[in-house]
Order: sequence, then structure tokens, then C-alpha cells
Amino acid sequence: MSDLDISPPLRECGGREGVGGRPVRELLPGRRVPLGESTVVRRLLPSLGRRMIGAWCFVDHYGPDDVADEPGMQVPPHPHTGLQTVSWLRDGEILHRDSIGSRQVLRPGSLGLMTSGAGIAHSEQSPASHGDVLHGAQLWVALPEEHRHTAPGWDHHTDLPVESGGGVTIRIVLGELAGLVSPGAVFSPLVGAQLDISAGAATTLPVEPDFEYAALAMHGRVDVDGVPVEPGSLLYLGCGRDRLSISAEHAGAVMLLGGEPFEEKIVMWWNFIGRTGDEIRRYRDDWENGERFDVVTGYAGRRLAAPPLPDLPLKPRGRQR
Repeated sequence: MSDLDISPPLRECGGREGVGGRPVRELLPGRRVPLGESTVVRRLLPSLGRRMIGAWCFVDHYGPDDVADEPGMQVPPHPHTGLQTVSWLRDGEILHRDSIGSRQVLRPGSLGLMTSGAGIAHSEQSPASHGDVLHGAQLWVALPEEHRHTAPGWDHHTDLPVESGGGVTIRIVLGELAGLVSPGAVFSPLVGAQLDISAGAATTLPVEPDFEYAALAMHGRVDVDGVPVEPGSLLYLGCGRDRLSISAEHAGAVMLLGGEPFEEKIVMWWNFIGRTGDEIRRYRDDWENGERFDVVTGYAGRRLAAPPLPDLPLKPRGRQR
């Protein structure tokens, strides 16, 4: 997934000073952002109110969109550093290509996990022959210092653990929840899971008091800790819980994201994560000069050009504004 903002701000994120040790219920609205030729996403993280949830540092929710007579998602090759991308679909198909030679069609319920490490480029497209509906989420996970220069990699998992009962189905995406463990590689303590809730169903999940959590409504209205959450919003829950109640009057689905507060300060700009503004500048120059990032083979079209860096110097900011 790419940030296609033509004038993206520099953001310094991370650090524990902005994370309280108590539960909160902070409903954060998304903003509509065009992505590629025909897709509009709801950008929920980073936002004016919150920049990270554990190591999760970027969340886009899109659809459900009628793409029966549309090209669907069309995101040209673009670079990443210092992060993992998590591709998650509820409806439709996405063709992933990257600069290490991966080519994979992603479908609902499967995990596409790309580790950028020191540098990778990829493209995302709806296949020429695709379904009528496109609906999903794209997320980034910041890599800690000891792993952020690792070799790039791509993993595709179709056998994610699932547990159903009482009208609630839990599918683990990353990390661990309620005894379910994802096969996806993680580099810091975190969790990502999708819960599908039947009409009138409710559950109480065991959660880690030291994790901060947030809930992203994917479909329908879901009540999380007594707060109604609808698509287009993200409920930040903070830390300090050992259990979390989730229910739905009508059928719905929610993604639960969480993790230990990310202690390191990171710098995010466009599709790069680094530690300083100078480092980000080097990544941008490498992309523009054809260095560091290999070619995405098989994509018919031009790659994305990097936007200009802002003239203003990076101002230190915490996890929340």
C-alpha cells in the first residue's frame, strides 16, 4: 500500500510518553484519501489525534466498492523502508508484485505480509478479471531498530487460525489472541485479528493489560467496550485492560489492533520509515536515482515518482498531538 499524498508531512512517532496506563475510549474519525486511479480510502492512522497503536503506524480502510465496471485498485510500483505491510481483504482480489520477484493474488481471509527491511518496491492492482466488490484494509507495522535493515521478504498465509462459537468468529491475522497464534512473522509484541459478529451476539476477549488497543469497524456497527463503532472510524482504547467486551445488534465485523507501546521514535514520510529526516532524504534520493530498490517485474506502466520533501525541518512530535 502506498501513501499517494503529493505533499506528505514528516511525522515523528513512537515513544511511550504519550501512552497512559489506563483504559480510554477515544473515537477517531478517518479522512477520505484518493488512492490510485479509482479507489478512495478512509485513512485512520496516522491522524491528528493518534500516530501509533503499538507498532501499528498506518491504517487505511476501503470499500465496499462496486468495481464491476471499474479498474479497481491500481497502485503503481512504489518503495518502502523500515516497515511491514499487511494486506487484508474481505471482498475482492488484489495482485501483489514486488522487487524480489513475488507475484501473488490475494483473496479474502489470506494474509499478505511484506517486510520491507532495508528497501523493497511493490505494486498493487485489481486483476484484469476481478469480482464486483472490493473491500479491505491496508496496514503498516513499524520495524524496531534491530530488524529495520533486514533483507526484504514476502509471505502469503492462507491457513490462519480461526475459532467460532456463540455467533462470534475470530480470525487471527498477526500475533496472538485468545489462544490463536498467527503464522505471520512479527518483530515486536503485537496483535491483529478480525472478529465477525452475528446479530445479537456478544463476547468478552482476554487482552494484555500492557498492550494498547484500537478497534476498526470493517462492516456494520459494532459495540466495543460499550462504544458504537461504525466503518470510517477507529476506537482507541489505550492500555490497562485484561478483558474487552464486543457485541453487535446487527451483524458486523471489526479488526482489533494492539501491541506494546512502541518505545523508539520513528520518522514517517511518504512510504518510508526511518529515524531521522536526513535518512528519509537518502531513501527518497535512492528511489529517484534508481538505487537501493530493484525493479517490480511484470508491471506495465510507470512507477510512482517521490513527492518533494518539505522545506521546513522535522519538528519532534510524540505519539499524539
